[in-house]
Amino acid sequence: MFGLIGKMRAQPGKRDALLDILAQGTEAMPGCLSYIIARDPEDADAIWITEVWDREESHRASLSLPAVQAAIAEARPLIAGFDSSTRTEPVGGVGLAS
Repeated sequence: MFGLIGKMRAQPGKRDALLDILAQGTEAMPGCLSYIIARDPEDADAIWITEVWDREESHRASLSLPAVQAAIAEARPLIAGFDSSTRTEPVGGVGLAS
């Protein structure tokens, strides 16, 4: 498995609008085992994204999907930046086949 955990920054006051965009069209991503977006309770503009994929190639391929490309284009003006990104190797857990 392949995983990513990242912290994204929304433009001030735009976090909920950005969350709405990120939640659209995430059901049809082949190879995606988990895609979680979360508010940071201590930072009004921060979003955490946790992804688990069957393999890294599936993640790369998802970036070419029309729904993902549309979401990226719509979200871009609301993104202030990315604070961090960490690659992981998930081994199992609640909701994942081990």
